Amino acid sequence: MYDVAKNLHKVLGSLPDGVKLVAISKFHSNEYLEAAYREGQRIFGESQVQELTRKVEMLPKDIEWHFIGHLQTNKVKFIVPYISMIEAVDSFKLMKEINKHAVKNNRIIKILLELHIAEEDSKFGFSPNACRELLESGEWKELRNVQIAGLMMMASNVDDRQQIKKEMMLAANLFDEFKEKYFADDSEFKERSWGMSHDYDVAIECCSTMVRVGTTIFGPRVY
Repeated sequence: MYDVAKNLHKVLGSLPDGVKLVAISKFHSNEYLEAAYREGQRIFGESQVQELTRKVEMLPKDIEWHFIGHLQTNKVKFIVPYISMIEAVDSFKLMKEINKHAVKNNRIIKILLELHIAEEDSKFGFSPNACRELLESGEWKELRNVQIAGLMMMASNVDDRQQIKKEMMLAANLFDEFKEKYFADDSEFKERSWGMSHDYDVAIECCSTMVRVGTTIFGPRVY
């Protein structure tokens, strides 16, 4: 068994003030999550609706669950009653669906807009210009039960740290642009979610406020 407590504290010890850890617990056992929970970790990230629903029922109620995967509109209704944040919102259609179910559940759901900056077709998300167009249109302001809390992105899965840094700095600059233009008076628009197990040290240099670390804490995933 992995020494989850030791690994967790090692990661937490490397994070400066103002950077939160989302412990990516997808495909890991409840036992591992409980070990991290006992050490004080409260934010966990899942990407499969069924697995998440199962864990929510069995694990402590004060856990803050983040949905980090690509979310299909027909699955939104299952997670809206309890999710704390949906990190990878990649279309206005999805935003509307989240809002619809948030209204039914009398909740306001925090979301992050996902940017597609990486040079990989397999990634989801808005291109920088598509994200600008969405915000410029202003339609999102009518979605009263959705709170845009910031941006997220995944850098290219490469060894070239300069490329990773370039992509993350582009995301950081877009955050600053959008904050100034659309969210200047909105204190909730503050999260910059980039950085995973292999590149979160670079992410910290690139203004990240939220890193998503899984295998470094829990070991290889069990599929």
